[in-house]
Amino acid sequence: MAKPRKIRFDFRKNRSGRCRGGDLTRSLGRDPDAVADQATSERLSGKGDLTRKRTVIDAGDGPADPALSWRGQVLHVHGLESFVRREDGSVARCTTRRVLRTLVTNQRHPVVAGDWVVVRSTASVPSTALPDASIHSVETRRNEIARSSRGRRHVIVANVDQLLIVGSAAEPHLKPGLIDRLLVAAESSGIQPMICLNKADLVPAATLVPLAGVYARMGYRVVLCSTVTGMGLDRLRVELRDRVTAVVGQSGVGKSSILNWLEPGLVLPIGAVSRDNDKGRHTTTTARLLPHSFGGSFVDTPGVRQFQLWEIVPAEVPAAFRDLRPIANLCRFPDCTHSHETDCGVKHAVADGLLDTRRWESCCHLAANLGDTTEDDE
Repeated sequence: MAKPRKIRFDFRKNRSGRCRGGDLTRSLGRDPDAVADQATSERLSGKGDLTRKRTVIDAGDGPADPALSWRGQVLHVHGLESFVRREDGSVARCTTRRVLRTLVTNQRHPVVAGDWVVVRSTASVPSTALPDASIHSVETRRNEIARSSRGRRHVIVANVDQLLIVGSAAEPHLKPGLIDRLLVAAESSGIQPMICLNKADLVPAATLVPLAGVYARMGYRVVLCSTVTGMGLDRLRVELRDRVTAVVGQSGVGKSSILNWLEPGLVLPIGAVSRDNDKGRHTTTTARLLPHSFGGSFVDTPGVRQFQLWEIVPAEVPAAFRDLRPIANLCRFPDCTHSHETDCGVKHAVADGLLDTRRWESCCHLAANLGDTTEDDE
């Protein structure tokens, strides 16, 4: 039997704030008026940064009884509870081990839909009424789709095969800037993206061909579809067969409607687009892993109105644009931003009509506004 390992971890600070400095008398002597800015009370304790660490003992594989320690996949997370599917198809409500919730990380929640986890139960038969198990550990993710949220990493979904980016031709209006951001996130994570332009029945198909053609020339799979006429949905079913697909897009574009058409037994709630601001209403509140009848699974995600990229520096943005990547090698300077430099191969390609102007502007705008949290541009 392997000897248990002892590991030291940093934990979140959940106590009072920092004690005031020890040179209070000298600071007040230099600036008597500063007394108004000083704390009126302090916590007198010898505890320091050392108490913010804990020793966690890793006992190895856990209990010998496989019925009490099993591996499963997280279907969705609801508050402090997660619904985990076992290999036999049964679902158990699980809490998250406290040590996972209190570790110092840059992530909002330690468990997300799609995670493979090790669960330890208190009963051999899972219950859907009360949580009878806890998530003991989370396996390493092979990929993830994450965005920045208030300075922390918000992982939307993990361990997927492809990313279906859904936009709408109208109601709400199409936002190519948001599609470009999601493409950059997929390229950076090594996930194969696919673009779906829904509600194609509301506009003439010829108006969508220029935008769809730009993405198709880069090698992206583009599908024009409509849940009203059924256009393109049979091809979409073929593209999603035997794969785990995360479905993302802004609110109101019809993500849940598409999934209901592909798998009628889901009966996901849908909502109408607001007539006041032409924006969708949130009907999906959390990412849900949904197995379907033609192999694989959907991951229905909440609608997004802005998507701030996580841990991507401006110099990495052009490399995530497939159409700019080969042309960037023709620039005079290796660190060219493709915005103001002379002898820029990208700008020359735009001037000669070899590169789409909107894509070049989108790349420059994205690189210059990575930290911008406002709604994405048109």
